Amino acid sequence: MSFISKGAKIGENLKIGRNVVIEDGVVIGNNVMIGHNVVIRDGTIVGDNCVIFDGTVLGKLPFKSAISAVTEEKEFPPLKIGNGVTIGANCVIYRGSVLEDFVFVGDLVVIREDVKIGPYTVIGKGVTVENRTTIGRYVKIETNAYITALSTIEDYCFIAPEVTFTNDNFLGRTEERKKFFKGPTLKKGARIGANATILPGVVVGEDALVAAGSVVTRDVPDRKIVMGIPARVVRDVPEEQLLDNQSYYKEESS
Repeated sequence: MSFISKGAKIGENLKIGRNVVIEDGVVIGNNVMIGHNVVIRDGTIVGDNCVIFDGTVLGKLPFKSAISAVTEEKEFPPLKIGNGVTIGANCVIYRGSVLEDFVFVGDLVVIREDVKIGPYTVIGKGVTVENRTTIGRYVKIETNAYITALSTIEDYCFIAPEVTFTNDNFLGRTEERKKFFKGPTLKKGARIGANATILPGVVVGEDALVAAGSVVTRDVPDRKIVMGIPARVVRDVPEEQLLDNQSYYKEESS
């Protein structure tokens, strides 16, 4: 048996599974499909033509542990999900975030509060996106990548499986560390290979490439390939791999 609050606004042609909870103030657009055991918390906005698979929680309220360093205690606006968004099974997406049109979220994903994800971006299975992070449009983040708090990922970036972003060079020690928290920044078209680790505050330049398994401790120049531990520049990105030379980019930019 499902529960839909009388204070929720439901569009046309809703398809709903069993044991679904839709709380006060929720707005759901037209032609939305919701699987079994989904919980949609108060005020959440879901656009038209969205699909939400089984066991997902939308609009979860953040909570802070006694030793949390970057979780803020404040009022967060409702979660907002655009049109044509697909959200996989057993995901948790927190209040205060925005998923723009046609974002695809795989199974078992966690997206924290104060996250903005641009249109047509793919968040792969098991990815965690921590709070106060911005992700651009047409980004692809693959299975089990970890995006730390305070990160910025610009348009058309590619992040391979098991990549780890970090934001604390002090590894949890001293109060001073809180002044220096900063996640990595990936500039437009940057690509990160599988199992790479990007250290706090590192900027990976436009169209740059980080090889698989690298540990990146310093900024990466535009259009350069880096590899190793620590990662060092080895050569230029081949001309044919540059974003400007990709047919899909030319079509989307026209």
